[in-house]
Amino acid sequence: MGAVVGWLERRQVPLYIVAIVLGAVIGAAAPSVAPSLTVSINPVLGLLLFATFLGVPLTQVGKAFKDVRFLGTVLIVNFVVVPLVVWGLSRFVASDRALLVGVLLVLLAPCVDYVIVFTGIAGGAKERLLAAAPLLMLLQIVLLPLFLLLSAGSAAVSLIDVGPFVEAFLFLIVVPLIAAALVQAAAKKYRAGVVIENVIQGLMVPLMMATLAVVIGSQISAVGSRIGQLLTVVPLYVVFLLVMLAVGLLAGRVTKLDVPAQRALIFSASTRNSLVVLPLALSLPAALDLAPLAVVTQTLVELVGMIVFVRLVPRLTPHRNQ
Repeated sequence: MGAVVGWLERRQVPLYIVAIVLGAVIGAAAPSVAPSLTVSINPVLGLLLFATFLGVPLTQVGKAFKDVRFLGTVLIVNFVVVPLVVWGLSRFVASDRALLVGVLLVLLAPCVDYVIVFTGIAGGAKERLLAAAPLLMLLQIVLLPLFLLLSAGSAAVSLIDVGPFVEAFLFLIVVPLIAAALVQAAAKKYRAGVVIENVIQGLMVPLMMATLAVVIGSQISAVGSRIGQLLTVVPLYVVFLLVMLAVGLLAGRVTKLDVPAQRALIFSASTRNSLVVLPLALSLPAALDLAPLAVVTQTLVELVGMIVFVRLVPRLTPHRNQ
């Protein structure tokens, strides 16, 4: 099994590209499978996060939570710098209310799930991001209505239901984290716990592939049917990635973070909470039916961007002895 796991890890980036293409092909060729794939997003993502949390000793998370410099920088970038950048970018679609709401929803919410996976692939401090995840989730629940009010007006705020955020926090963060803690505790006393740890860790790459394929396969047909309107937001999402890459690099150097922390900061600044925001967008009125598709479009752009980032970020943040 070790040889297979090693082979998967060495080829994970091309395998993720294969998963993206496969999801797109299946979703486009068989649109009828979209509802089933949509339902499976959270269970697959929950398993991926369980595997991710299992690979991070919880004692490290406790230490990482005390890293005030890193946490402070992540919070300032995500809740001060990002809203300013998003406000500027969103002006380009301010005349289309549905696109505006979709863009604001997805870009104002920092990622708390697969960002940890991509950070780990790039050699970043994934345990520090794991420690920051509850704060990032809670703050975006509290601040998102305020940001929407300032950027889209009170009418947009009245349409938002925070229920999906709370549900996602419980089932994508709390439950997998508790499960990982129980398995880690069992592994210290029982052989069965060690076996579970090894098996789940060995499934990391396949789980990530499944997540990518399911997310894209579930939404690609709907996006394709409105591609003319959605092309408007693609450049905005690309520019956001590039701007936040630069912001993350600059902020990491100004605050003198170590290399793993710099990489984690860049990924936190660049990745958005699209899989959590999507149920929120889907609950909007029919008049805003383009908003969830704008969210999904960001997911597609971001996933491609992350494939590039896992190669690019380590080159931009080399260790001093390299």
